[in-house]
Amino acid sequence: MDKDVKILVVDDEERIRRLIRMYLEREEYTIDEAENGEEALIKAIDVNYDCILLDLMLPGMDGIEVCQKIREHKSTPIIMITAKGEETNRVHGFEVGADDYVVKPFSPREVVYRVKAILRRSSTTAFLNLDQTANDVLVFANLTIDHDAHRVTADGTDVSLTPKEYELLHYLALSPNKVFSREQLLKDVWNYEFFGDLRTVDTHIKRLREKLNKVSPQAANMIATVWGVGYKFEVPAE
Repeated sequence: MDKDVKILVVDDEERIRRLIRMYLEREEYTIDEAENGEEALIKAIDVNYDCILLDLMLPGMDGIEVCQKIREHKSTPIIMITAKGEETNRVHGFEVGADDYVVKPFSPREVVYRVKAILRRSSTTAFLNLDQTANDVLVFANLTIDHDAHRVTADGTDVSLTPKEYELLHYLALSPNKVFSREQLLKDVWNYEFFGDLRTVDTHIKRLREKLNKVSPQAANMIATVWGVGYKFEVPAE
């Protein structure tokens, strides 16, 4: 892993920031800290971080609002830190653009695992470690995915996606008409073997469809739900 990886840790509890910092610095990452939402937002916009660990419950501006405002400017991967009883807020976090979450009380090793998974999948060269040299550009009737540029166009118009939304779309499009279960998508796209919430997949599919639908309803309809099973990228017959 590159030694110049820069991570922002946001939590109002100094002991939690110190604990996370200690474990991440062992991986030779550079760590910045913020103790409230306002400070976190300024740093997140001013500095190009590789990942942001963001506590949900912050004094003043909470993690949901910080995440929402960051997403207006940047697609930096965000891992939300939540308490056990905050399930609804956790889902809301995904809706405003969080990529992942850890639940307090957490194992510091789990945090390291999550960060490494985020860094792997946000790298343009590490996507699933698949040999896709012949599939750098995927072209369909209403949708084009340029993997080298990480660019998606629907009916000729660019579609702005977060890194995770892009990966999910690209993964499905690599295997047209193949049905994937939520568990399989968590494992292959999120790199989860034993962590994760199946609603993570549903929320990202929903946001992906909404963004495509604003530009091309036909492109959005290519992401099909297979009830009781999962999802597939459906290519209409010629």
